[in-house]
Amino acid sequence: MTSRTISNGILKAIGTILLVSGGVWFLYTIQSVLIYLVVSLILSLICNPVVEFLNKKCKFNNFWAVVTTLILLILLIFLFGLMFVPLISSQANSLSLLNTIAIEEKITLLYNQMSIYLIDHGIVLEEIVKNAEIASFMNLNFIPSFLNGLINTLSSIGIGIASVLFITFFFLKDKLSFKLGVRRIIPDSHEEEILTSIFKINNLLTRYFLGLLLQLFIVFVLYFIVLLIFDIENAFIIAFICAVLNIIPYVGPLIGSILAASLTMIGGIGGDFQTEILPKAIYVLIGFFVVQLIDNNVNQPLIFSNSTKSHPLEIFLVILIAGMISGIIGMINAVPVYTILKVIAKEFFPENKFIQLITRKI
Repeated sequence: MTSRTISNGILKAIGTILLVSGGVWFLYTIQSVLIYLVVSLILSLICNPVVEFLNKKCKFNNFWAVVTTLILLILLIFLFGLMFVPLISSQANSLSLLNTIAIEEKITLLYNQMSIYLIDHGIVLEEIVKNAEIASFMNLNFIPSFLNGLINTLSSIGIGIASVLFITFFFLKDKLSFKLGVRRIIPDSHEEEILTSIFKINNLLTRYFLGLLLQLFIVFVLYFIVLLIFDIENAFIIAFICAVLNIIPYVGPLIGSILAASLTMIGGIGGDFQTEILPKAIYVLIGFFVVQLIDNNVNQPLIFSNSTKSHPLEIFLVILIAGMISGIIGMINAVPVYTILKVIAKEFFPENKFIQLITRKI
């Protein structure tokens, strides 16, 4: 091996490293654009059945079908806001999110009540808190800074919404052009498999995201009913936040249940801890547990299994493995990614017995 060959190898390695680093930096720089593209793709998958309906049943041409669909989407969001924003606003104000001093006072009072209750049962909470250094988390002065950052972030939402709607419009309007473009790029030998995969992926993911929205809505309604039964303050906003957390499989419901119980205890300050605050928090936890039983054993098998054509145990194992590999992000993306891989595997490896087993319903 000559010195020239070694030099060329080193230069190629350095070039590859620089190219990969540049690509990573570029993707990081345009991460907002990538987020817009992903959101637009999801919206286009959700809206595509409406466009197809207007095309086939109402005889709209493609342009006006897309425009009408986006107008309906905007009106739906606007009407949703008119219906719920006043309620959310009033409940958020009553929750006193901006009054950090009042929150600290409530938490301190709750802590003292819990200490007295536990001391009566032979448990010294102060020692536990001291050893775990939990007291350092009691300072909520970070909230104003957090809200300022949130306001700065919200100031760019207008641009984000406009960008997403613009991209979604062309995803829906020019989907045939995109398909033709893909057809020109892909090799002729695999054209049929790739086009069939794209069609099936589009169909299954559309069903999946619609099913996800339906599941979150059902969970929200059940949470809301539980909180109303036990007369919990700010029931709507607590149920809404906990339902959104359900996007994170298995971990999200646990976080939501703890959050609901904590807010129930804080909202109950002023009553007796042993006879009022603690029992009500336990009842809320039991109610949320029942909701999760319904969701895990009824909603998810019916909605997700039918939408993605996968067995419930299959979905559970996929989410579990994805969580071990990539954490929460992996758990959120596990089902869509697995669905895509299943469709591709079925088209390209139809003779494989294992592939036949897991894709028999597709």
